[in-house]
Amino acid sequence: MNILLLEDHPIFRLGVRQLVARRWPEASIAEAGTLADAVAAARRQRMDLAVVDLNLPDASGHEAIAQLLRASPGLRLLVVSLNSEADYARRALQMGAAGYLAKDRAPEEMLAALERIADGGRYITASLAEQLADVVTGRRAGGAHEELSVQEYRVMVQLAEGERLTDIAERMHLSPKTVSTYRSRILEKLGLETNAELTRYCIARKLISDLPPAV
Repeated sequence: MNILLLEDHPIFRLGVRQLVARRWPEASIAEAGTLADAVAAARRQRMDLAVVDLNLPDASGHEAIAQLLRASPGLRLLVVSLNSEADYARRALQMGAAGYLAKDRAPEEMLAALERIADGGRYITASLAEQLADVVTGRRAGGAHEELSVQEYRVMVQLAEGERLTDIAERMHLSPKTVSTYRSRILEKLGLETNAELTRYCIARKLISDLPPAV
């Protein structure tokens, strides 16, 4: 089995590596501290399983999911994040992650999550499953961004982080005109007028960090 660890904190990455190596001693384990390095590793060698932190020096939001799945179709991906919001986890699963685990639960549940995903299943914690059920049944209100398509959501996060339309277009393999159209739709759906308002919206809902990665 080929396993990819994408995490920019070396100590946490080392802990995950030791856990994975004990469970699958014959596995080939690749490590990356940036999304660019992880994508390069996934292109060099087919990966079966990945442990991914979404808050990276060169990406945040859910962009790592989209780019890794493009580089390695069929990759079974476990997101491990500081963000424990149900809306954030739901979007990660919608974009193709096989599991979601908040970092404060990682010591207790990491191995169970990896085994479930490696066997072809999906994994979320019991508390997160309850939150997601509340959103789906209407007992807990989701934000207007939950109505965005996957592509619109990706564009929204990158715009909120200050990315240029041309850079977003190149990354997503779209034309700048298409990205501009997405921007207009996003602002209309969210009831906003400017990119600055979009940034404040995303920060308030923990869709991006207070200090987005430098572009």
